[in-house]
Formats: sequence, C-alpha cells, structure tokens
Amino acid sequence: MFTQFKNIDTAFKHIKTFSIFLILANLIIICFVLFWNNRIIDKTSNRIYILYNGKVLEAIASDKKSNLPVELRDHIKTFHHYFFTLNPDDKAIRGTINKALYLADESAKKQYDNLKESGYYNSLIAANIVKEVQMDSIKLNINQYPYQFTFYGTEKLVRSSSTIYRQLITQGLIYDLKTQTDENPHGFLIRQWEILENKDMPPKS
Repeated sequence: MFTQFKNIDTAFKHIKTFSIFLILANLIIICFVLFWNNRIIDKTSNRIYILYNGKVLEAIASDKKSNLPVELRDHIKTFHHYFFTLNPDDKAIRGTINKALYLADESAKKQYDNLKESGYYNSLIAANIVKEVQMDSIKLNINQYPYQFTFYGTEKLVRSSSTIYRQLITQGLIYDLKTQTDENPHGFLIRQWEILENKDMPPKS
C-alpha cells in the first residue's frame, strides 16, 4: 500500500515537472513569435510602394538619423548657395537672400545687413558682376549637439573684363527644429554663423 502511494507521489512529481516544462516552452515560443512578428512589421513599415507610369515600384524608407550627415551637408550647401550666388539685380539678390535666411538665424541676417550697409550689393549691380559659390568641402561634427561645421568654398566673380576667385571659409552651429517646411525642407537651422575668411585667390594660370 505504501509502495502504491509512493508510485502515485512520484507520478505526480513527474506530471508537475512536465507541466512546468510545457508552460516554459510555451512562454518561450510565444516570446519568439512576438519578437519575429514585430521584426516583420518593422521591415514592412519601412517599405514604400510608388506608382510610376502604371508600374508599382518598391522603395525602402529610412529614418532621419541614418541620413543625418547627408542632410546636414545639403542644408549647409544650400544655405551658402543662396547667400553667395548672386546676379546683378536687386530683386534677384533679395529673393535668394530671403531663401537663405529661412535656413539660418539672425546671425546670417546680421551678415547680410553689414554687407548691404557697406554698399557691397550695389557694387555688384553697378559693376554687372555675376557671383557664384562652389562648395569644396564641409567639416562636420555630428558627435556633439548642436552640430558644429566649417564650410570651405570658392567664390567666382565674373565680370565682362575679368574673372576673380575668392577663398571662402565660414563656420557655425546647426540645430534640429524637429519640423520641416517648404522653405526649410530639412528642418535644420544654422546659428552663430560667421565668415572666417573671404579673400582673393591668386589668378589661375
């Protein structure tokens, strides 16, 4: 009789152990299924389907952080293009400068006001000078916020009698506005911007 009770107790322990093992196995399977399901959802949410000329094209979406250096450089390049690429026309100059001022704070407006008060833009118009700027490189630090940059470029001043090249170096900080607009598609703002160097280069042979 005691042997029978012992066998029943042993069988109960085996059933209890098996039940615990089965519950743990089910929990592991459930966790794995949830993890895999979330992974599939993330991959699916990053896929964009575009209808182009009656054909469905698939594209992969990426977050802003993965493209941060590219977007920052483009913002810096666009600002300098609008600020320094000028035609000898007062209305055209004000139009491009206004586009630049959407991408920077009052430090850029201060630089513009100083150039305007010194008669710089009137001199360009009077001499019929077309001014272009070409980006050479951008030194960018994305490891510390706000992001610090140094812009290196070459200005080309074309007049009927000659062409002059100038070395341009500027620096500033970039802040993330977290919002994007038609005038500021990247959603960044240049602050504490200053021109470090803007001098004539030796004539090209």
